[in-house]
Parts: sequence; structure tokens; C-alpha cells
Amino acid sequence: MATTAKRAQAREIEPGTYEAYMHDCPAVALLSTISNRWVSLTMCTLGSRGEAMRYSHISREIPGVSQKMLTQTLRMLERDGMVSRTVTPTVPVRVDYELTPLGQGLYALLSQVRDWAALKTDEVDEARAQYDARQTDR
Repeated sequence: MATTAKRAQAREIEPGTYEAYMHDCPAVALLSTISNRWVSLTMCTLGSRGEAMRYSHISREIPGVSQKMLTQTLRMLERDGMVSRTVTPTVPVRVDYELTPLGQGLYALLSQVRDWAALKTDEVDEARAQYDARQTDR
């Protein structure tokens, strides 16, 4: 499929498929969402537990996240169908967050990226040092 095709033309060729490199493709917006720092950290925090978590616990597990940013991130993930929010009417009200099946699928991918980063950090640091040394020599 040609990358210059309009979205409507692309759908005529293959219904239900998206060309993620087209500017107006819905997949581009989704890729932007899931590549967000706070989204990946929130997804990995929820996924690593494998059970529902309270807001305060999620907040403690993610260093540096503000209350506003975590709230926005959880709302966005809930809207996108990645996270479910359960309110239990107690005193005080209890709110739990948990990955949905859709969110669990994304978590499986993000956890692989997280694991790769943990394994390859030293190699990336070495590559950066070599690159920086070459730039100094110029």
C-alpha cells in the first residue's frame, strides 16, 4: 500500500488496516499515547502487580509523577480501554485501578521493552561515550 494514499483509499484496499506512517492515521495517535513516559510507567506498575491497586499505591510506585499527571494518565488509559476503575462506596471511598485484557496485552509488550532497556543500558552508555568522543575529535 502506498504511503501517499489517503486514509479512505487505504481502507478501500484493505478494510480494517491502518498505515501507521501516514500523518492522519489513527494508529499514529495511539502510538503517541502509548509511548508517553507516564503511560508506560503506569502500565508497568499496574501490570507487575497483576492485581487491582489503589491510587495512592500507584503514586508511591512511580517516582516523580505528580498527582495531576497520574490522574490524567489513569483517565486517559481508562478512556482507551486499558485500565478499569472500580469505586467501592465505603468511608472513605475506595477506588481501585486494574489492567483490562486490552491493557494486559500492551503491558506484555511494554514489559519486554523495559526488560530490554535494563539489559542494554550499559551498551547504550558505551555507544554514547564512543559517539561523544568522535564528536570531540572533529
